[in-house]
Amino acid sequence: MKIRSLLSLFALSPLASAIPTSIESRALPLVQSNLLRRVLLRSNLLAKSKTLEGFAYATPERNRVFGSPGHNATVNYLYDQIAALGDYYDVELQPFVELYTDGTATLKVNGVDQEAGLFTYSPSGKFTQPLVSVSSSGCEAADYPSTLTGKIALISRGSCEFGLKSARAGAAGAVAAVIYDNVDGPAFAGTLGAAVRPEGPLIPTAGITLARGTALKNQLTGNATLTGDLNIVSIRENRTTYNVIAQTKGGDPNNVLVLTAHTDSVDEGPGINDNGSGTIGLLEVAIQLAKYSVNNAIRFVWVSAEEFGLLGSTFYVASLSDAEKAKIRLNLNFDMIASPNYKYGIYDGDGGAFGMAGAPGSGEAEKLFQDYFTNDAGLKWVPEEFSGRSDYAPFADAGIPAGGLFTGAEGIKTPEEQALFGGQAGVAYDVNYHQAGDNVNNLNMDAFIQNDKAIAHAVATYGRSFESLPPRTLTKMVKREQHGRKTGHRHLDRFLLVE
Repeated sequence: MKIRSLLSLFALSPLASAIPTSIESRALPLVQSNLLRRVLLRSNLLAKSKTLEGFAYATPERNRVFGSPGHNATVNYLYDQIAALGDYYDVELQPFVELYTDGTATLKVNGVDQEAGLFTYSPSGKFTQPLVSVSSSGCEAADYPSTLTGKIALISRGSCEFGLKSARAGAAGAVAAVIYDNVDGPAFAGTLGAAVRPEGPLIPTAGITLARGTALKNQLTGNATLTGDLNIVSIRENRTTYNVIAQTKGGDPNNVLVLTAHTDSVDEGPGINDNGSGTIGLLEVAIQLAKYSVNNAIRFVWVSAEEFGLLGSTFYVASLSDAEKAKIRLNLNFDMIASPNYKYGIYDGDGGAFGMAGAPGSGEAEKLFQDYFTNDAGLKWVPEEFSGRSDYAPFADAGIPAGGLFTGAEGIKTPEEQALFGGQAGVAYDVNYHQAGDNVNNLNMDAFIQNDKAIAHAVATYGRSFESLPPRTLTKMVKREQHGRKTGHRHLDRFLLVE
């Protein structure tokens, strides 16, 4: 079934209602971790990643942003690959409509180009006005001075949503906002999360690096007069896009493992690590799983429009009834699992490292991966902040246990991590993060295959039994006593609501 012939989709009942109510008996051997892992090959992961790259490079935009020809080809490819497995899976496309935005942003301050990035959902606007520095984080109305009316607000990233900062600045009378990063990194941009906010009008908003923003703030602190020339041209249009959902026909449909990965890229490039790696990692496991039977149903959900604020996963979870949510024993999410300067990050489901715990079962999922990397793969690992800033967030918000793996984005590898994983300390985990260079040459195949084997281990383990997980509850993510904070998963800061 292709996107170009989807009219019949709207007559389909939800996937869950099409699943047999009894456990289907299949003449296949019961899945085993070692056997499922053994058939995963680097060559297959690389070949399928090249296919995604080809979809992007076959278009003038050379990307796979949601609703684009490159992304639609990705969706068709996933559907066709699963459908080709015969009657092992029930597979469907789940359509939804979201607002797409694109455009350009330029900023000069006293004639010096600041290499600004555009925040999605930003309105258009062209202004030549003085810059005014905003105190604190810009999350509270009191942070904005009365002198801001008619001027451009300079705001630090951190502590709250980008959209809230833009709305607060607009409510204070600013004509535009410039948000600067709070970590070293390349050109900085993000999303305002939505086209409207209740706190105030969203205003034209651009992003600049920490170094540039700090330099401007220091000059303003020294009573310098800085004039910004800001020009934002924003395009907005509604686009129809699709989640791809495939569930095993065998296995208990009342006890389901849901695995998620987003299928879209940013505008800047083909997105082969972010998140072709998660997309293909799940696809290859799904293909190989079809050789085995399972006791519990396995559901693969490839979600769209993550880069615009977790839109596909949010839509998917919202489409489930409470009864269907209760059948999900665990969500495992895989976003960027082949970063070139990688770490093996395991989401901190019990909150022991970062103070934010998922629903009961999240800690047990974390332990499964810890034990696998330590005992089966013989590899080191580090905890990854379980902050809800990836596609597991809508599941966690619904009280569903969650976890997953992550190899790093624009964050900087520490010397301690270099000692554990090799690579280069002081360099980003993915130097091509959200850039044109995120192609197949950007993949670390060692990390890719090791993480894919870890995914297979989780699928085989939970496909056989959920005995290691506690009974399902509706507990949402909760804070634990903090035991020190490290730099966590910053990947979704560009498009999520937080920071």
